[in-house]
Amino acid sequence: MSKKIVAVTACIAGIAHTYMAAENLKKYAKKAGYEIKVETQGAMGIENQLKQKDIDEADIVIFAVDTTVSKAERFENKNVFKVGTSEVVKNGKAAIDGAIAAAQQ
Repeated sequence: MSKKIVAVTACIAGIAHTYMAAENLKKYAKKAGYEIKVETQGAMGIENQLKQKDIDEADIVIFAVDTTVSKAERFENKNVFKVGTSEVVKNGKAAIDGAIAAAQQ
């Protein structure tokens, strides 16, 4: 069964790491055969905002953030895996693998 992942990326400056982390999550989720949707919360505000339906249907939520997630209440009652953006930029595969492992506990 394919896992559905939703993620939020946000770095303090809201520029490079926010988007590099988003791209790495997409790349490694796709390689592993998972469906993923990523919302970025950067200097331009919230982009690609996740629909509540996508959040509700997700098996895993990844917060790849170095700051507070805007509208975090949308993710109440969800299993959230938190990781820093720089860790995702350095090793996106480890972030995806970690989230999957956490979801299976």
